[in-house]
Amino acid sequence: MNAARALDSHAINQADPSVLAAELRRILAGPPAQAAATLRAAAEGGVVQAQLVYGQWLLDGRGVACDPAQAVQWFEHASRHGDPMALNMLGQCHAHGWGVARNPFMAAYWFRLAAIGGLDWGMYNYATALALGQGIPTDRTAALGWFHRAAELGHAKSLNMIGSFHEDGWVVDQDENQALGWYRRAAEGGDFRGQFNTARLLLARGRIEEAAPWLERVPDSATPAFLRQAADWLQSWLASRPPPASLPPGMEVAARLIPLIRHFRQHPGSPAPGAALEESMVQPRGDRPPRHPTAQASPATPSTTLPPC
Repeated sequence: MNAARALDSHAINQADPSVLAAELRRILAGPPAQAAATLRAAAEGGVVQAQLVYGQWLLDGRGVACDPAQAVQWFEHASRHGDPMALNMLGQCHAHGWGVARNPFMAAYWFRLAAIGGLDWGMYNYATALALGQGIPTDRTAALGWFHRAAELGHAKSLNMIGSFHEDGWVVDQDENQALGWYRRAAEGGDFRGQFNTARLLLARGRIEEAAPWLERVPDSATPAFLRQAADWLQSWLASRPPPASLPPGMEVAARLIPLIRHFRQHPGSPAPGAALEESMVQPRGDRPPRHPTAQASPATPSTTLPPC
């Protein structure tokens, strides 16, 4: 996709998505600076997908200087075409203070539009805002409805959130069996919180051999903050576990978990790239790592923050 072809934006925007995706992959596989220049030409020519990707690269500082404010402008361009991902990214920028003042209300506004547009990530982010009262009044009944809609699209993190509703008894009866079922589905979908929560409930039931494989998969995609919290929880659980006689015969719990705890503490984690960031820093919730993202409530938080570049 060169600059001349980018000018025919209408034809490109109406092209088969798989063809456009293949072309974008080809461009992105090249040298970053060259790919960024091509993306910019296509973005300036009105190609929506190029506007989205170039905006993300501006957030990440990939192939171009990091420029959050300009990234917001490209997301705004793409949003004028009604693109749900662009709407979701505007929500992310307002949620994290990337290129604009941090504004939870405006973040929820954009997430809602992305959700209405049918984007699973928009549904998840809007539902999270409703569940935790981030910028808008708390409405957990509505939140659960949006999580279910995203889950129907196969969104793994929404499956995990539904599990947390059942474990906490939020607008549904508290039911750990139901929670475990939802967590397991999230785990199978690749969500690191779902994997940890599945293991956590299995550990509580003494099913160590079932829990261990899920714990082994957590570092593949977990954020550094979550890995630290998970290691702390496992260490605390080991220290307070029942006497060996009450556990299944021959089960060497410490021998299975201590190497995992060490691995969690040493693993660098997988921080999500700038614009695709769906996992914010989380606050611990009592005696376990958080089952879901929670609001950051710090009076010292500045009105704007830098993206991870």
